Order: sequence, then C-alpha cells, then structure tokens
Amino acid sequence: HRALELDARQRGRASQLAEIRTRIDSLTPREKQVLNLVVAGKRNKVIAAELSVSQSTVEAHRARVMEKMEAATLSGLMRMVLSLEDEDHAS
Repeated sequence: HRALELDARQRGRASQLAEIRTRIDSLTPREKQVLNLVVAGKRNKVIAAELSVSQSTVEAHRARVMEKMEAATLSGLMRMVLSLEDEDHAS
C-alpha cells in the first residue's frame, strides 16, 4: 500500500516537473535571460543594465515570464525553477 502511494507521489512530481519544463520552453530567449537573472536575485535596474534595455522593458519581460510560467508570486516562480534544478542535480 505504501509503495503505491510513493509511486503515485513520484508520478505526480514527475508530471509537475514536466509541466514546468514545458512552460520554460514556451519562453523567448530574452524571457529566459530575464528569468535566470531574476532567480539569481538581480533587481530590475541591474537586469536592465546587464541586458542594455530600459527598466520598463525588463518589467514587461518579467510580467510575461510570470504569466507564461503561471506564477502568482516571485517566490512561486523561484520554487518552480529551483525544483527543476534540484531534480537535475538528483539525476
């Protein structure tokens, strides 16, 4: 019985991770850059300087990233990305 529960949890987790990967794949290259910089803890102003764009452009990219990733909060977005990184390191 416990083995079945564990198997169901693992399948659910694998399904969640696959969905997160699909969402990341839907991002444009620039949105992926912004995502990586946001997850690294960079502020919009710093991201704008690094990418040579305006701060409002970064804000627009960031808003699209949040929408495409279906993340309601920055911490939720970070949890998604970090869960993938944890899985990649575990495999």
